[in-house]
Formats: sequence, C-alpha cells, structure tokens
Amino acid sequence: MVAGEEEKGRLVLLDFWVSPFAQRCRIALAEKGLAYESVEQELLGDKGELLLRSNPVHKKVPVLLHDGHAVCESLVILEHRGRLPPRGAAAPPRRPLGARAGAAFFGGEAFGFVDVALIPLTSWFYSYEEHGGFSVQQEFPRLAEWARRCGERESVAKILTKREEVLDFIGVLKKCYGVE
Repeated sequence: MVAGEEEKGRLVLLDFWVSPFAQRCRIALAEKGLAYESVEQELLGDKGELLLRSNPVHKKVPVLLHDGHAVCESLVILEHRGRLPPRGAAAPPRRPLGARAGAAFFGGEAFGFVDVALIPLTSWFYSYEEHGGFSVQQEFPRLAEWARRCGERESVAKILTKREEVLDFIGVLKKCYGVE
C-alpha cells in the first residue's frame, strides 16, 4: 500500500512529460477512457518521496497507483489497464505480435497492445535522425507510415510529445550529463 493514495478506484500516474514509457501508459488509459491524475516527477534532480516509496527498486516512472497499490513498469501497467473496467471508450484489443503486410496496425486493422507499446518511441525518431544523420522515412518507410496512421488517433495525437520538444530535451540531457 502506498500511503496517501488509498481512495477507492482512484488512478494516479507518476509521470514524466517526455518519457515514452509514461506516454504509453497515458495512451492506454485514454484508449480505455479512464480518468486519472498525472503527477509529474522530477527525474533530473532529487526524486520525489512518492516515487521513491512507490517504486523503491528502480525509482523510475511510470508508476500507476490504483486503490493505493503501486503498479510499476509500463508494460505491466498496460496489462493491468486491461483488467480495469472501462469508463467510456472500449479498450484497444490485444492482438498477436507482428504486422501483416497491408495491415493498418501491428495486430491487423485494430489499434492494439503492440501499437500502444511502440508508438511513443516514434516521437524520438526525429532526434535519432538529427543526431544519427539518417531518415526513418527513407530507411523504414513502412514503419514511418504506421507511425503516421497511429498519430491520427485522438489519444496518440493528444499525448505524444512533439518531436521538436524531444530534441530540445535531449539538448538539456546532454548539458546535464556534460556530453556536448
């Protein structure tokens, strides 16, 4: 039990705005239509007491607090989200891994578990391109097209961090760690 988070049914996501792992949880919760409170965590300085209490082993976001219990690690949170009752939109169906040729999403025609798990990583593509000197669109056109299709979903469009903001954040990280 995490002290101070005992309210029945309450969902609290310990979050960091640019974390692709936290973004996948926000997308999954939005797809299920679940209301939650996002509590932004400080990750570049001293970590907050709630995060340290909720995830004492790894001390990382995301952490979903549900009925006072901490659910750590983004893929575990996605699995847990599947057990939560929907409040609005239906949950995305879970599909077998592996996009079929011509399919819109990894599981076929429906946006599902693998799509939710992978789409937040695409907001970092621009930074990889800028720092790596290549084009995802040219090197991996099917992946780029899948990312575009996913980006048209309301949940993804609202939640995914803008690519320029990710690039700016990487600049902050480089300064913070003396890598410039």
